[in-house]
Amino acid sequence: MDWDKTFVDLRMLNWFTLLFMSLISYFFMSQSLTLGIILGGFIVIANFCVLQRSIRRGFLSEGTVRTTSFFVVAKFFLRLSVLAIIIALLVRCKWIDPVGLALGLSTVVISIVSFGIKRALRSVRGEAI
Repeated sequence: MDWDKTFVDLRMLNWFTLLFMSLISYFFMSQSLTLGIILGGFIVIANFCVLQRSIRRGFLSEGTVRTTSFFVVAKFFLRLSVLAIIIALLVRCKWIDPVGLALGLSTVVISIVSFGIKRALRSVRGEAI
């Protein structure tokens, strides 16, 4: 599987998923829920892109480690801590609905699951991937 093409497809699917969820929420839900979905989606998509970049920099294309695993793990926990602080501030300020934030934060998960289902259906039908 070509990771560069797969990552581009996943990134586009992330943005389409966020757009779809935001539009549905904008027309049928409250403003704070919509804002929570949008902010949660931006946060998780940015985190996904930074995680991908960190992993690519930490490993060579042949699968060998470029840097020590300590730095990769340290960056992961630092990013996770910053993410937790941002989420805590958003919930504490009460500008957004926590349910909307949770829905927004699930954008990447929804995209990955739908991407996997799409790939599985294509392979069952015998189409080229």
